Amino acid sequence: MKIQGSIALVTGANRGLGAAFARGLLAAGAAKVYAAARDPSTVTLPGVVPVRLDVTRPEQIYRLAGELPDLTLLVNNAGIVEFGPLLAPNAVDALQRQFETNAVGPLRLAQAFAPALARNGGGAIVNVLSVLSWLTMPGTGGYSASKAAGWALSNALRQELRAQHTELLAVHAAFIDTDMARGVQGDKIAPDDVVRQTIAALEAGQPELLADPTTHNVHAGLVAQPPVYIGTGK
Repeated sequence: MKIQGSIALVTGANRGLGAAFARGLLAAGAAKVYAAARDPSTVTLPGVVPVRLDVTRPEQIYRLAGELPDLTLLVNNAGIVEFGPLLAPNAVDALQRQFETNAVGPLRLAQAFAPALARNGGGAIVNVLSVLSWLTMPGTGGYSASKAAGWALSNALRQELRAQHTELLAVHAAFIDTDMARGVQGDKIAPDDVVRQTIAALEAGQPELLADPTTHNVHAGLVAQPPVYIGTGK
């Protein structure tokens, strides 16, 4: 799809990658960018339209879908991470919170906005996933599970949306230089670089984007022997 003249909604747009998406879409010629956050007063980027949205609240999702009939691009960016072992007493509660935000929320948004996208020519959905869709690191079991579910749902939705000419782009990246990865050691990609690549992938009609060398290497390792997701720890 073409970004020039598009009408976009970016979730989690008050900081980090979401703010970079809103900024990048405006710079690429989007006619309007709705910047969603739980507290819209935290959206300070000039030129966007702040809107209230908690992606774990279905009533807010469907209310917003009714208020934005002009949408042509949905960017499912909002996400959370809760580190900790899966055998910890609070692991199930943490898993449920991460699933609600990282997997169920984007699905609800896709369901709610699919009719508007269809009416407006098809448009596109971007689902921001992770290199951890394909493997886990110590303490990331719940987050990885939620992103793996998001990947599977993206692949299924892409097939269902094809009939209404709506594209779905899944974006995978390793560490992005945002608050979420502040305490993580290692190479980090700039949010603006992820956005630049995402816009190019959208305009090229790509179904999936691997945004950095780490993600490319992990993806290639899925068919290694042993595969990368098995791990090597004893």
